Amino acid sequence: MTRRLVTYAWIATGLSVAVIAGGAIVRATGSGAGCGSHWPQCNGSVVPEGTTESIIEFAHRLTSGLAFLAAIWLFMLARRVDVVRVRRAAGAALLFMVGEVAIGAALVLGEWVGDDTSVARAVIDGFHLVNTLFLLAALALTAWWAGGGPPIRLRRQSSEGRLLVWGLGALLVVAAAGALTALGDTLFPDASITDDISSGSHFLVRLRVLHPILAVATAVYLVVVTRRLAADRRGFQGSLAALVGSIVGVQVIVGVINLALGAPLWMQVVHVVVTDALWISAVVLTAAELAVERVPAA
Repeated sequence: MTRRLVTYAWIATGLSVAVIAGGAIVRATGSGAGCGSHWPQCNGSVVPEGTTESIIEFAHRLTSGLAFLAAIWLFMLARRVDVVRVRRAAGAALLFMVGEVAIGAALVLGEWVGDDTSVARAVIDGFHLVNTLFLLAALALTAWWAGGGPPIRLRRQSSEGRLLVWGLGALLVVAAAGALTALGDTLFPDASITDDISSGSHFLVRLRVLHPILAVATAVYLVVVTRRLAADRRGFQGSLAALVGSIVGVQVIVGVINLALGAPLWMQVVHVVVTDALWISAVVLTAAELAVERVPAA
């Protein structure tokens, strides 16, 4: 059962990453209003007809439904395991998945999609991204703990453990800023760099300048912390720390290319997927460092 649960938890995590990438496609193509203000139906019918936007939005809803069912099944499997932290992580994953569905419904029913440029949409989009990352964290921790990962403690931790926790917080802020930047790029595709610092520009355009600054600062921070961990730890933690540092480097390169190319759709999807990979690996690394006992080299 444990091996099966580990495999299934990672599959559920991968499915959620695919759904998140699909959400990026929905936003970048302006398909959020493809089903109008109808939810869960699409333009008043179960199966959409007509526009490409409707098909893209419906496909996203369909995969989101599959991810929701996967979270329910993962929770049911976890209840059969006699490990409290595994059951709690799976329960948290289901809770955050319910949050994803509720936020998605609110965006559609509130008509905060399409060409809407309101503050409410920006706030909800940012909250949506944070909830999504918490969902991925819960799914990854379910797999990690089901595979034998030891429990964690927050008190009397090493300096590296505390630094990693701060690093996760920084990643949340950068990701939320990135969601707003992507929204600004979608709604104002013709905005130039000078518009980013113009007081007359829309607030989403002016916010775009913050994301690269926060991203570079966080990247430097994480590289320093993970290099220190990779040098001090052996086995699994050392290798994972090196991997996290490498993904940070890849993310910086992807971000630069994305900016240089004017954020094309395919590059936005790559950016989102790498962000998710970085977040998941950083969460597992932090859990390993905060463990009450040293993680075996295997």
